[in-house]
Amino acid sequence: MPSPYPGGAHELGQNFLIDRAVITEIGRLVARTTGPIVEIGPGGGAVTLSISRIGREITAVEVDPRLARRLNQRTPAHVEVVNEDVLKYRFPRAPHVIVGNLPFHLTTGILKRILTTDHWHTAILLVQWEVARRRAGIGGASMLTASWWPWYEFSVHSRVPARAFRPMPSVDGGLLTMTRRGEPLVAERAGYQRFVSEVFTGRGHGIREILRKNGQIGPRNLNRWLAVSQVSPRALPKDLDAAQWAALWRLTS
Repeated sequence: MPSPYPGGAHELGQNFLIDRAVITEIGRLVARTTGPIVEIGPGGGAVTLSISRIGREITAVEVDPRLARRLNQRTPAHVEVVNEDVLKYRFPRAPHVIVGNLPFHLTTGILKRILTTDHWHTAILLVQWEVARRRAGIGGASMLTASWWPWYEFSVHSRVPARAFRPMPSVDGGLLTMTRRGEPLVAERAGYQRFVSEVFTGRGHGIREILRKNGQIGPRNLNRWLAVSQVSPRALPKDLDAAQWAALWRLTS
């Protein structure tokens, strides 16, 4: 019997979404946004066909040539199917929305590609549950999240069980949204991101000791920040939120 997932689902990390309730939820989130849509990894087109009913221009970027050809035959005229690797794809230079069921093994690489891309204002992404939680700072933020928090807000909308996909992955998914802030919390990206990296990788028992060894913030300002922000000296970098990181960075200058 031929594979129901042409193009090598496992090889390409493809786990197709089949749960109608989740597809509908994605459609509702997309409908709240405005502008053209770029969909990453449309696969069999379940999400593509659903959101196409909204009537907005869609560019569906699919790396699998066979899936791209099949999807192109099924979509209406306002949907353009592009057979390309999203890591090499040139995103539009006008305001747009990103939607995607990301291949789990490529999630970090694709997220970094999206975060360093201009012009989109909202991204609605299906990723691994633990990735969704960490991006949103639930249970502790990752260095990647802290590095981009001044420019983006991250929210988890729901947990998506593994049974919602075919083939079924070994972990649940999570529906994550990323929204570009109207006014960034920090002006200088490169310096701020170096600072975050130094703090996350710095040695010490808690944030106060790490920052003292970092040497960019004087002891008096550091103690005042800890008191005003109500941050424990023993807190770890992952425990800080977006506003606390931005305030810390302002103290360095």
